[in-house]
Amino acid sequence: MATTVPFSGVWCPSITPMDREGNIDLAGLAQHIARLNAAKVDVVLLMGSIGEFASFSLEERLMLIREAREMSPGTLVANVSSPCFSDVVHMAQEARRVGYDAVMVLPPYYYGQTSGQLLHYFRAIGQAVEGKWFAYNFPARTGCDLTPELVATLAAEFPDFAGIKDTVDCQSHTRNMILATQAVRGDFAVLSGYDEYYIPNLLAGGAGVISGLNNVMPELFVQAREAWRTGDLDGLSKAQQEIGKFMAIYAIGDDFVTTIKTVVSRKFGYSTPVSRNVGGTLSDAQCAIVDQVFSITSRR
Repeated sequence: MATTVPFSGVWCPSITPMDREGNIDLAGLAQHIARLNAAKVDVVLLMGSIGEFASFSLEERLMLIREAREMSPGTLVANVSSPCFSDVVHMAQEARRVGYDAVMVLPPYYYGQTSGQLLHYFRAIGQAVEGKWFAYNFPARTGCDLTPELVATLAAEFPDFAGIKDTVDCQSHTRNMILATQAVRGDFAVLSGYDEYYIPNLLAGGAGVISGLNNVMPELFVQAREAWRTGDLDGLSKAQQEIGKFMAIYAIGDDFVTTIKTVVSRKFGYSTPVSRNVGGTLSDAQCAIVDQVFSITSRR
């Protein structure tokens, strides 16, 4: 059951810890990345959606790219998405300079894009970015969809186009992405952007998952990874049920980023629950639900 596709397995889209005033907390980030590496996640993704990339200035993002690389000996990917193409290229160049393994890029957002525009945009990315790169498909946020056919076309043209995060709450979309890209490339990584689709993704021939829950319980997904590699079907079944139970994290508050940061804060203590998303602070009643779901008793 093991896969040899590069960048496969368990990814964590890391939170970006902040202090009480909303400033980036580099010491907290270092502790968080160290915990993820100790849990043996395969890849840490810096400044994904959970990492709040859209809330940071270009200067903050470049600083994070430089500082985080010094914190981790493991595989590290930076999300360099921006509506400004020159900023994407600038961040990608900096990530390559300091030793990132790859970068990730969303389609241009706000305006929405046609299939023809998306093809043109990612061809420009493929020509401008040196080293491995991933596309990030998140239609709920960008207003456009990277279709399996479009992605397969790009995969056939650009050997350094290493894979895609498919954040679509429809397993058939990701399955079709897997089938279309496998027809042109055996080394292309299709990663689910939804936690509970990790095991279905593997069963469909995909490469793994980029899971927000890994900020809280990477051990669960690593256990599932090992069960997959050893053919432990009972272990996979139990992991799927556990993952399903903890998907409650996405329904507790108004803002899932703040909720995840609240769980990390209350369970591990090295980060505050502060995010830059307005109005996401959990109430006392919601914090009580967090404590119950995630068996938090020793930290407040």
